[in-house]
Amino acid sequence: MEKREPFETMSAKIYRPAKTAMQSGKAKTHLWVLEFDQEVARTIDPIMGYTSSRDTRQQLRLTFETAEQAIAYAERNGIEYRVIAPKDSTRKNVSYSDNFRFNRMQPWTH
Repeated sequence: MEKREPFETMSAKIYRPAKTAMQSGKAKTHLWVLEFDQEVARTIDPIMGYTSSRDTRQQLRLTFETAEQAIAYAERNGIEYRVIAPKDSTRKNVSYSDNFRFNRMQPWTH
């Protein structure tokens, strides 16, 4: 029996998820996620209309404390990966009194 790589021709993306629209805090955004790419096209069941796939790796999401741990896991298991850098949001300080500024760019209307 021939020996083969544990994850042959697999690719994945490593990223830190953004916060969802349903939360105001940053819960679950400090972890890094390794998520496998879709290798088999999804199919539609002709009777029920469900969308399904034979690729069960799409259901797998691995979480890591740091990006380095996720990269080390991918390299150790022979997984091709790409790292998507997080985009930190910039908060704009807005004051209610800015609505009535004299040098406002757009006129304030009701």
